[in-house]
Amino acid sequence: MSRRITASSALLLAGLLTATGCSFLRSGKGVSQNVDVGGYQFTATQIDDPTVETVGDPVGTTPPLTIDGVPEDYWNMSLEEAIRLAMQNSPVLRDLDGTVLRAPETTRTRLNPAVTETDPRFGVESALSAFDTSFATSAFFEKNDRALNNIFFGGGTRTLEQDTFIVQSQLAKRAVTGTELSLRNEMIYDANNAPGNAFGGAYDFNPEVVLRHPLLQGSGIEFNRIAGPSQTAGLYGGVVIARINTDVELADFQIGVRNFVNDVENAYWDLHYAYRDLDARIRARDEALALWQTVYAWYETGRAGGDAASEAQAREQYYRFEEEVQNSLTGRLLEPTATNSGSPGGTFRPNGGVLVAERRLRLLLGVPLADGRAIRPVDEPPSAEIDFDWHDSIAESLSRRTEIRRQKWLVKRRELELRASRNFLKPEFDVVGRYRWRGFGKDLIQQHDNDTFITANGAAASPFNSALGTLSEGDFQEWQLGFEFSMPFGFRQGHAAVRNAELQLARERTILHEQEREIAHDLGDAFSELRRAHAVLKTSYNRFQAAKAQYAALKAVYEEGEETLTKEQLYVLLESQRRWTDAEVAFARSSVEYALAVKNVHFEKGSLLDYDQVVLEEGIWPAKAYQDAKEKASRRKASRSKLRTDWPVSRGPAPQLVTGPGEMTVEAPQDVPGEGGMGGNGYDDSAQPMPPAPTEPPKPAAEPKVELPETSSTEAPAATPTARSNPSSSGTASKSLFDDDWTGFTSVEK
Repeated sequence: MSRRITASSALLLAGLLTATGCSFLRSGKGVSQNVDVGGYQFTATQIDDPTVETVGDPVGTTPPLTIDGVPEDYWNMSLEEAIRLAMQNSPVLRDLDGTVLRAPETTRTRLNPAVTETDPRFGVESALSAFDTSFATSAFFEKNDRALNNIFFGGGTRTLEQDTFIVQSQLAKRAVTGTELSLRNEMIYDANNAPGNAFGGAYDFNPEVVLRHPLLQGSGIEFNRIAGPSQTAGLYGGVVIARINTDVELADFQIGVRNFVNDVENAYWDLHYAYRDLDARIRARDEALALWQTVYAWYETGRAGGDAASEAQAREQYYRFEEEVQNSLTGRLLEPTATNSGSPGGTFRPNGGVLVAERRLRLLLGVPLADGRAIRPVDEPPSAEIDFDWHDSIAESLSRRTEIRRQKWLVKRRELELRASRNFLKPEFDVVGRYRWRGFGKDLIQQHDNDTFITANGAAASPFNSALGTLSEGDFQEWQLGFEFSMPFGFRQGHAAVRNAELQLARERTILHEQEREIAHDLGDAFSELRRAHAVLKTSYNRFQAAKAQYAALKAVYEEGEETLTKEQLYVLLESQRRWTDAEVAFARSSVEYALAVKNVHFEKGSLLDYDQVVLEEGIWPAKAYQDAKEKASRRKASRSKLRTDWPVSRGPAPQLVTGPGEMTVEAPQDVPGEGGMGGNGYDDSAQPMPPAPTEPPKPAAEPKVELPETSSTEAPAATPTARSNPSSSGTASKSLFDDDWTGFTSVEK
């Protein structure tokens, strides 16, 4: 009766579950009428704000400098300090292209190499885990109550009632040779009502050792280190491949650091040019104001040369320069000099603008957007001619460019994958061995000494009182030895894997060759640009001096004498003002272009980080990591003869701060005399960056209420090459660019 009730209950429960499930099926109107979707109809896809903690104010509370404000102070910054601040404050390798907002998943940080190293799917530790020892266990308890049609299978009864449980445990280890070793144990307890049993319940305790070793496919240290535990052609996830993936990521990280340092230097020289451009515009504006005041005085007194047309022409010249001062001070949001803008190292974009260039530099340095000060570069561009040996430079670029090293790692990975793919052209032929010990008894551990069982001759003492006791006697042992063989006809997948690996390798080698050609081409462009920039630097300096001398001569006509200016003379004087200003700005631009040209040669040679004294190092490990590394090194040394292979993967650490065949020698920088507040650097702390323009024509006797900041750009500066050391350069510098006698200019090479 109880069994019938239990069966009826089971049928009823199954029916209820079926009916409940059917109520959620879709009906003709989309969902069942029994489902209330009112709470989800309008809110399932609403835009929510995640509960994620954010950091503090990333830019500070000080508003940015604008055209209406004047900085409280100046932050005199050298290029070395700028690079140091950028390295200290850059967990993210920033750029000026807004990548962190447009594509944050592609933004590189200093955590990227560690993320790749610890990837649980494709990282080195993940690949090593395939060879770790694993433990597995299971336990199942059963209550069986069944009727049997055959009394033989029931042990003498047709209604079998049984209580049993099975406990299985295993230790498994995969070796680097492909061998699989397992230590297993199975414990079974069985208690049933079969009349033929010696005991009402008994234990089986069966430990065994299983060994499987591949002789063909999947065998060997080389294959398992490349392919790992995967037995699928085309899927290679061994520890060597994982390590190469980490090396590729390290190369990507080094490229990111190099581009970041390159952008910092570009932004520094952009700001330097912006200050020089502003300085030239202010000087021109003040000269135009003085001339306007003079012509206006002649206009009021009715003096010759002071007619209305001349006064309007002088006034237009002033407001023209005033507009240029405003634009040079604030700047416009145009594309700056940056990596890969026209050239790999960046082509100079002279868009001007002190405040815009200063904010861009602050962004790269990781400092607040504004702090009441204005960053002001103090380093001057180099002016001495620097020569690089072409053959040394091309050899250095092909050996030290990070892009080449990265591509070589990809070629090495494809070579290893090709070696591993050939293993899949072999059939599977595994040797399998097993050795088992058996223990049987009424109890797992012996409880009584007087247990007996019935034999044909009557009662007798039982030898199976304890399963562990029987196991320890070793009377019941079994072994098995054999092999397994399988192979597909034609090895279609294996041949496809080999062909694919060959094509992948050919592709990577072709790309490597093309990269070498591209680098040689870019290095040639950099060499040509270096020569052009220095030649233009000399020419623009001479043009600047000539334009300045012309303006001084024309200006002396009405300053030193009583003569007035005719319309033609006034036009020539105003035109000379513009030419003088344009020449001064062109000289500042050519100076920065030469500094960038020197930097870009190092960029193409792969020595930019050396040029800027930047070295990449891994962070300090915990003490436990050093202890583990020491133990692994000792074990590797002990088993070196067994694990030695003839397929080296790496040549060792990539060199940094390499000393080339010759060191660059330049003349010692000399201070340029000046009256500025920075000790001859060309800037006056007390001067306002933009004097106020007059709102009405000034009085004839009024003096211009402006304070012109002193600058060294109008004087002939001494040779001031960069102060950074250059141990990897084979270039040499000549004497100062700004000598009085240009005919004596020569370049000296080692």
